[in-house]
Amino acid sequence: MGLFSFLKNKGAKLFGKKAAEDKEVKLSKADQLKAEIARLGLNVNDLGIELCEQVIVSGSTQTNAEREKVILALGNVEGVGSVDDQISVTNPEPEAQFYTVQSGDSLSKISKALYGDAMKYNSIFEANRPMLEHPDKIYPGQVLRIPQI
Repeated sequence: MGLFSFLKNKGAKLFGKKAAEDKEVKLSKADQLKAEIARLGLNVNDLGIELCEQVIVSGSTQTNAEREKVILALGNVEGVGSVDDQISVTNPEPEAQFYTVQSGDSLSKISKALYGDAMKYNSIFEANRPMLEHPDKIYPGQVLRIPQI
């Protein structure tokens, strides 16, 4: 639990999206964030999201990995500068570290710097699925989950 900072002007352009039928989505920003968590298939019991100066997320998950993915899914949205994590975990395991992507980074470069082996990039990719769809699709300012290996 705690406060996590993100670059407010970077991330997925979730707010103001058009629906598939080209009708304006009339959901609140909190409901749009909840819909994004559902779309990604992240499981949070009693998910609560409040927006004030930051996103406040509450609920419970089975693992820290699921909790961390929810934090990243919310924080890597354009317009979100911080996430106040109030999610409880029923089966805690060691927490991962977070890494902010810099210009020129790739998953293999990050893996080499953090693990000493560029070929362990897939561990980072898998730790950030379903938010990452392809290992080459990262961008400066994006925050990634770096698992312990």
